[in-house]
Parts: sequence; structure tokens; C-alpha cells
Amino acid sequence: MLLADVVATSASVAGTRSRKAKVAAIAELLRRAAAEDLGDTDDIETVASYVAGSLRQRRTGLGWRSLTTLRPPAATPSLTVGQVHQAFGEIAALAGAGSQAARAAAVDTLFGQATADEQAWLRSIVTGEVRQGALDSLVQEGLAAAADVPLAAVRRAAMMAGSTVAVARDALTGGEQALGRFGLEVGRPVLPMLASSAPTLEAALLKAGGGEVAVDSKLDGIRIQVHRRGEDIVVATRSLEDITARLPEVVAVARALRSSSFVLDGEVLALDADGRPRPFQETASRTAMTEGVQLTPYFFDVLHLDGEDLVDVPGRARLEALARLVPEQHRVPRLVTADAGAAESFLRDVLDAGHEGVVVKNLDAAYDAGRRGASWVKVKPVHTLDLVVLAVEWGSGRRRGWLSNIHLGARDPATGGFVMLGKTFKGMTDEMLAWQTERFQELETSSTGHVVHVRPQQVVEIAFDGIQRSTRYPGGMALRFARVVRYRDDKTAAEADTIDSIRELFGR
Repeated sequence: MLLADVVATSASVAGTRSRKAKVAAIAELLRRAAAEDLGDTDDIETVASYVAGSLRQRRTGLGWRSLTTLRPPAATPSLTVGQVHQAFGEIAALAGAGSQAARAAAVDTLFGQATADEQAWLRSIVTGEVRQGALDSLVQEGLAAAADVPLAAVRRAAMMAGSTVAVARDALTGGEQALGRFGLEVGRPVLPMLASSAPTLEAALLKAGGGEVAVDSKLDGIRIQVHRRGEDIVVATRSLEDITARLPEVVAVARALRSSSFVLDGEVLALDADGRPRPFQETASRTAMTEGVQLTPYFFDVLHLDGEDLVDVPGRARLEALARLVPEQHRVPRLVTADAGAAESFLRDVLDAGHEGVVVKNLDAAYDAGRRGASWVKVKPVHTLDLVVLAVEWGSGRRRGWLSNIHLGARDPATGGFVMLGKTFKGMTDEMLAWQTERFQELETSSTGHVVHVRPQQVVEIAFDGIQRSTRYPGGMALRFARVVRYRDDKTAAEADTIDSIRELFGR
């Protein structure tokens, strides 16, 4: 398939706000990819990835600066998606002496074969700025339509396989029966179940369905998924990155459990001598290396145990299995109750212990991998949002020479872009200022005066005291007393809070 077909579909998707029209355009592209596929390439997977606005390579070593000077565009389209995928794969593999020059030559060759429209699209996908509103959920809908299979079958297969791209070929060539082969496989991480939010514990109890619920401590750590099959152990992050080699203490805990076949969901965090959580940045930096501060794992769910898959059984049964497998010192503190007063008391104890809040869980719900619904509801007494940095301003006075005031944006699923909600320079330590000065210069796309515009890639957790009306920003809202809690390198921009969820909070 020609890259021009993908670029044209991307433009079509970006040009409409209709979800139905977006899905139809994606479905037609995927049908054509399947019809032209001869089985000797992985064009279907590449097209599915590209129409979602992502390269298949995690890192290419390319940034905005490396794409500022390009060869004049080609007059007619000739590049295929296979050629582009191969070229980026070769670029990503370059390392060592001479790699910078080799990378520049490879970029020159690739972009020299692209038309003007293709060059613009390639630049945007490299820098993470394909703003067409085609998020993964839309691609799943398009794939279901193209393959004429139930959307639920696509979603479940993608959850179990870890991505939509991984199941695209099976859906288009084998239909629902082929998708049904994707199940929980010990050793292959699945997309984690996510929690929605509520402003109060009372609201969370109501949202989770009422009655008896589990109230879990919400730990301020890194989400992990631990698989064991015999002597093989895999530890993965929420983004499914394998970090087994960096967490020997987690591997040791998993190896000590009295089972050789399980999948656990939990958190890992650093604690001080009194058992209180250390700053999140210490935990985050430790998970990037094999040595440093000691980390402690805590588990709150089990997806598989001793040959039995548990994702579809009620939460109550999963918690019983978890208690049989994991000793109390490695289980997340939990209260099972139908008493709102007892839940409030538990929340106060959790906060006194230095943790973020609680997660209220419906005990009748299955483990809905990869989904954010009402079965799990988190409550943080201090309101926080995960937003994306859109730009940053050079500081003055004591902060001269540092990038300081950050522009905050919420994700807009309808457009694929971001809606600005305000700025802040509050809550930043000198260490954080030094880090973000280096980080945002790496992400720079352009500058205007003292404002540096950046690729919408870095997620930041923002605490705020309220949401107010504002004519200054396009969303009609602004955050009151916004301040930085931490930068979230464990989250991608696609996982940032949406403008719709913030409008819902504003309505409350």
C-alpha cells in the first residue's frame, strides 16, 4: 500500500468531527490494506499503527531539529508503507560512532522520496503531532467495521495481546474466530484495568454501585504487572515495558510465592525507615536503573493463578485468590465494607500514612483490562489532573536561565489535539527546574520571544483548588491555583485527562 493512501485518510479523518465518518474512513483504509496484502509483509500492522498516529518503533533518535532541513519533495507519490517502516527500523537501529551522520543521510533519503504532503505527515508522526482525532479506540472501531466483527471482540483481543496493532491481521484475515484465540497468556503483559475519578468518597461509593465494596489504599508508586511461569518471571509497567532486569527485589518476592504460575497487578514504591512513601521521583528514577533506593511491591489483584484465568471472575473471588497467594506485607492495605463511615475512617488513615487516597472497587466486577469505567473509582482529596505541557516560558529574576512557567493542556479526543487550561510555575524545586529546562529544549518545535513551544509529549500531574470560567482559554475554563506535583514519565500523552472529563468536574 502506498503511504499516500494513509496520508489521505489521515487528512480525511482530521477534516471531520463526526466519529462515524472517522471510523468509516479508517475502516475503508484497513479493508484496502487487507485486500492488497499478500501475506509476505506486515503492511496491515503498519497501516493500523500509522492511522492511529504512531510509528511502530518506540524510539528513532529523531526529533524536530533533525527534520528542519529536508530535501525538496518528490513530485509524485511512490513510497509504500513497507518501505517507510523498514527505513524507520534501520534509523532506530543506528548507534555508536558515525550514527549521527548515518541517521541524517537516511532521513534525507527517506524524505527525499516523499511528496510535500507525505513529508508533512512523516514529520508529524515522528514528532508525535498527528492531530487527526484517530485515537486507538477509533482504530478499534474501524477495525471491527472493516473485519465485520463485534467491537467487543476486537477490544478484548487487543487488551489480551497488549495492542490493537497486534490483532489487526487476525481480525482482517480470520474474523471473530481468529480474535477468539487471544486470551491471557502468562508471560505476555496485558493492558491494565484503569480507574475513573470521583471528587468525594461518597460519590465514589455511589458510582461503584453501592453495597459492599473494597476500598484500597491508592499508593503513589509505579504500576507493575508480574508474570511467573515456572522459573521465568516478567515485570512490566503500565505501558507494557519490560523492566524485569531493573527490579531484582520484585523478582525475589515473586520467586518466593508458593505458586509457579500467576499474573499479579500492583504497585512498586520506595519507602522510608518509618514505612512512609518517599517522593515519587525517587521511585520513578529507581525503576530506570538496577541500583539505588530499595523498592517494595504491593499487589492488589490477580489475573491468573495455577492454570486458571481469573479476569472474568468477580472481584471478590480474585481478592480471595490474592490473599491465598500473596502474604499480607505485600498486599495493598484494603477494607471491605458496606459502611460509608468505616470507609471515611479508612481514607483518613490512608492519608495519615502519607498515601494519595483510595480506590473504591465493585466486588462483582470482572477485570476489565485496558478499560476505564465505574467498577474502579479513585478518590484523591487533593484534586489532581494529568495534563500535557504545550509550551514553557523562560524565567526571570532568580529563575533566569531556566525554563519555568509551563502551559497546560488537556487531551481533546474529538480532534486529537490539546486544549489549554492555564499556566503554572508553582511547586517546582530547583532540581525540577534544571530537569525541565533540559527536557523541554529537547522537545522544542519553535520559539516566540520568551515562549518555547514543545511537542505535546510530556505528562505532568497538576494539583489545583478549583475550575473557573475563563474567556482567556479556548476551553472556556481555567484551573485555579494550579501547581506541579510531579512529572509522569510513566504515562504517555494519550493517557492524559480529557477536556470532557474536566468539563464534567467543572459541572460539579
